[in-house]
Amino acid sequence: MQPINLNTVRVPGEDLEKIEAELRLSVETSDPVLSEVATHLIEAGGKRIRPILALAAARAVAKDAPIGVIRGASAVELVHLASLYHDDVMDEANERRGVVSVNARWGNLIAVVSGDFLLARAAGIAARLGSEIAELLADTLAEMCEGQIAEVKAGFNPDRTKEEYFHAISGKTASLMATSARIGALTAQGERSRVDLLTEIGHNFGMLFQIRDDVLDIAANRQELGKLPGQDLIEGVYNLPVILALESSDVGAELRAILNDKVQEETLPLATKLIIKSKSIDGCYEIAAGYYQKTKELASDLADPYSTSIAELCLGLLGSIAEFRSTGTAARS
Repeated sequence: MQPINLNTVRVPGEDLEKIEAELRLSVETSDPVLSEVATHLIEAGGKRIRPILALAAARAVAKDAPIGVIRGASAVELVHLASLYHDDVMDEANERRGVVSVNARWGNLIAVVSGDFLLARAAGIAARLGSEIAELLADTLAEMCEGQIAEVKAGFNPDRTKEEYFHAISGKTASLMATSARIGALTAQGERSRVDLLTEIGHNFGMLFQIRDDVLDIAANRQELGKLPGQDLIEGVYNLPVILALESSDVGAELRAILNDKVQEETLPLATKLIIKSKSIDGCYEIAAGYYQKTKELASDLADPYSTSIAELCLGLLGSIAEFRSTGTAARS
């Protein structure tokens, strides 16, 4: 499986180093426990996809990344980290980024409150960047909550529609990707027309990113995924591969029967096999390819190397889905 190659987006290394320093500075507090908890996932590392989108968008409209860009990029990463703290509580996760999750180490209460602390620090940064950035980040947080609630409401529902799925992932994932690009372009003082195009690029990237993630949860093996595959199925989150598989005349009825009984560890292999057999991954690929094509066209309109590099990153994500087309990995465990 192709890993996400962020080197495609050639943002200067010194910009990323500044963001790492800004992240640590932004969560400083006199409470030693809160300091340790707040920096737990920062120290664990991560891809920093959202700050990279912000930096790329800034470089697409300006020659450099002023301090406002660095702070804006840090704010969106803090929002993302806060969402991980909260997600791990909801999922009862024990591990995140190769380290013990905050909830497993310190308990759910501290994990939730620490996530809130990260959101508070992100809000403070946004406020100092101006009312437009503050309002944008607040609206994005609301969209993320709406998307997550939509997903929870659809739990264990085999009648979940594609439209409901797209609405959920647009809120919970793509909204912050779009905002990352928009904040980068705004804090670099980009022209409004270019800011809007870069926001669209960020949104399309986010949609493709989430579709890829949902395909991998079905088709990748544990070594490739870094965790047990099929967890969404067990938790009743029926994503795009499942929705498309249920439309199949070959396996739809059998898969629906398994879902109606709720997927257990013993029925997970059969459910996964049916989804792959349905060739729903092919359908996911076609939909994801549409988001890539939109990104490519937008990047062409912008005609700068950084926008083009985001489109190239989307192509890499699409390639990851392509690896699992038709046959999937039912025999690869």
